[in-house]
Amino acid sequence: MYRFIIKPFFFLFPPERAHYLAMGCLRFFCSIGFLQKTLSLFFKKENTILEVNVLGLKFKNLIGLAAGFDKDANYIDGISALGFGFIELGTVTPKPQTGNDKPRLFRLPKSLALINRMGFNNKGLDNMVAQLQKKRADKTVIIGGNIGKNKITPNESATSDYLRCFDALFDYVDYFTVNISSPNTPNLRALQEKQPLNDLLSQLQKRNNSHKTPKPILLKIAPDLADSALDDIVEVVQQNKLNGIVATNTTISRQGIIENAKDVSNLGAGGLSGVPLKKRSTEVIRYIRNKVNNPEFVIIGVGGINTTNDAIEKLEAGANLLQIYTGFIYEGPTIVKKINSGLLDYFIKKEQNV
Repeated sequence: MYRFIIKPFFFLFPPERAHYLAMGCLRFFCSIGFLQKTLSLFFKKENTILEVNVLGLKFKNLIGLAAGFDKDANYIDGISALGFGFIELGTVTPKPQTGNDKPRLFRLPKSLALINRMGFNNKGLDNMVAQLQKKRADKTVIIGGNIGKNKITPNESATSDYLRCFDALFDYVDYFTVNISSPNTPNLRALQEKQPLNDLLSQLQKRNNSHKTPKPILLKIAPDLADSALDDIVEVVQQNKLNGIVATNTTISRQGIIENAKDVSNLGAGGLSGVPLKKRSTEVIRYIRNKVNNPEFVIIGVGGINTTNDAIEKLEAGANLLQIYTGFIYEGPTIVKKINSGLLDYFIKKEQNV
């Protein structure tokens, strides 16, 4: 039904408008109690075998929704009704910002990919806190907070933006992801360099450790880094005792795209997500897992996950948890249930072979 009716309908609209239309419909349905329960019964695939304890948290399954989909914490009930084990909100910045000029989101349907240059568009920190203070229908879904800096904040002052977001969200999210790897905020990726990264993470962890019960913190990295840069990042993350890495953000590469190269070039700058990113994100996961000699170090794998086989590939490369984004758009709301059904069979067979 999604492939032949719902997706063609939404694909009639520009991508960003289609997103808000679809999520608005989902939010409306989940505002009606019996409809939300019906959705949950249909879309959720629950089994204790799918549960996992990671980051000191209990996830009902390891499929999460990546940051960027629910930037303002508007759709938590709807997304959780679709069976996600966790939702990463944001990226949120201290002050509201409109992001880059439209159009800024583009579909590449032949490649099962997207290009975006959204630019951290969000309603700001106060709005997200207000949304998170509202009662949630499903309190078992894990919530992550993906935090960033405002575009107008210079890099030398970036730490203050991240600390503001961290402090304001501390009581409302289960873990944090530090986003320094979006290609759509000027100079943001310069914070991945060793010294500024160490300065930022050391201050965040110092603030974190001032709490009686610190929260898990992860770093989201770009897929376009050389091995030497990955080495530096892993070293800094471990020195500052972060809990792990989210691998990866979107890529500035255009490799693996099926669409006409000139047409793609005419779309302009932006981060590429979806199937063309799959191979590289898996390579980064494998590299980091082989580099880190610590089984407690957590890797959240994201990039090109559309099927159970894609999920298994990431897990076998060393990921502990998974996130989807572009696959959700192309495969539809049953994607989590389908992947979890396949993973259930995979885990059962794996246990039997032990």
